[in-house]
Amino acid sequence: CVQPSVPPVPNYKLSMSIPEWLQAIQTYMKMLQYNHTGTQFFEIRKTRPLSGLMETAREMTRESLPIKCLEAVILGIYLTNGQPSVERFPISFKTHFSGNYFHHVVLGIYCNGRYGSLGMSRRSDLMDKPLTYRTLSDLIFEFEDSYKKYLHSVKKVKIGLYVPHEPHSFQPIEWKQLVLNVSKMMRVEVRKELEKFARDMRMKILKPSSAHSPMKERPRGKSLSPRRRQGSPQRRACRRDKS
Repeated sequence: CVQPSVPPVPNYKLSMSIPEWLQAIQTYMKMLQYNHTGTQFFEIRKTRPLSGLMETAREMTRESLPIKCLEAVILGIYLTNGQPSVERFPISFKTHFSGNYFHHVVLGIYCNGRYGSLGMSRRSDLMDKPLTYRTLSDLIFEFEDSYKKYLHSVKKVKIGLYVPHEPHSFQPIEWKQLVLNVSKMMRVEVRKELEKFARDMRMKILKPSSAHSPMKERPRGKSLSPRRRQGSPQRRACRRDKS
């Protein structure tokens, strides 16, 4: 029988620009494909230390199985480790569509004064964004506009802190340092909050909120795929719209 082809893990070459390197990582994730099966192949516990999550990311590269958005964030962190000019941080969205709430997460990227993202989604415009956005709010509004195409209204946006480049770090990822209830805010207010936060992030004066408060599990959104069996809260973290 023919063995399925395993996509090669991208290697950074000195001749590559950072946008080219990010594109190589995103291409690799697309080759793994989005997981439509309803079975979560890798368990991602958000409260785990970074070192443990990086071990899971290594497992993803070995197994070459389809992934969802949360796994793509962990894999994106793993593959961009060792590139100190590339800052990585999680961006989470809570949206509302047809009476249900949905959750999604991408990996925000900041490099050389520009923002972009890596990720996986059922929808091509709700995952990776090129490293061309001048401000964090420009990037977030781009996602919000993309959601509108699918009649999803964005209710909340959560921004985490920069993820350390030490793969053996025992600290967990800070997933939600800033939480904005964007559905109840004017865009000018959202922009002001995001730009203040982005400025503080660049100056690295923010401390993880998890350092002084245990992370609470938030209720998850419903899936549009009723055939999927109910998993643990962590396993359902990526369930969301048709995207």
